[in-house]
Amino acid sequence: MRTMALGRKHQTGGRLFAIGDIHGCPDELGAILKTIAPAHGDTVVFVGDYVDRGPSARDVIETLLALAEGPAETVFLKGNHEDMMLSFMGFPGHYGESFLFNGGAQTLESYGIGERALAETPEMLPAAHLEFLKNLATSYYRPPFLFVHAGIQPTRQLEEQNVEDMLWIRQEFIFNAHSLGATVVFGHTPMRTVMVDLPYKLGIDTGLVYGGKLTCLEFTEGVAYQASRGSRQVKKQAINVR
Repeated sequence: MRTMALGRKHQTGGRLFAIGDIHGCPDELGAILKTIAPAHGDTVVFVGDYVDRGPSARDVIETLLALAEGPAETVFLKGNHEDMMLSFMGFPGHYGESFLFNGGAQTLESYGIGERALAETPEMLPAAHLEFLKNLATSYYRPPFLFVHAGIQPTRQLEEQNVEDMLWIRQEFIFNAHSLGATVVFGHTPMRTVMVDLPYKLGIDTGLVYGGKLTCLEFTEGVAYQASRGSRQVKKQAINVR
């Protein structure tokens, strides 16, 4: 069955941001958020993969929950790593058996969950963190942009997209044009720099957890904000996003 979950309706008049894969790196996330200072009327879209591999998925989610209480609208999309984590805990998702070996052990460690307590993981997570994971959206459509985690199946129209493709697809999407009539903003596949392939796609996973950078795009004026791994200095440059 093909289903598509949309994010909330957007506000108008403010700035639009998208932030790439964070993977348990709260310091660089904090630096980006401090720099962009989301305000009332702004919308901040996260393309997923908040957990796994980095030092503290718990602190990342805590930061995101705090941001959601602020004046800006926040849209949190599900990444394949959240999907694996949910499946691991017994909730709807895929490939839970691969969670621990794909950075999940580091995620559980950030919550103080050891090998003997794996079966109790849902009960040991803070309730707000578990609800956050369970309520992530699959996509967010704000013309002319469609935000997803991994990409879309290029041969299908918007209403025909498969959730698993939006969480997991790679080469078939990246190397082919599509006819959706929207620019797909995605993460999932780490690259050295932002992938600009207009009008088809913008790739914003710049490999933070692998020693790369966390990328935030601002679409109203066309600006890229980036924080390198291990640094709280944020660099800013103009970028073509339309």
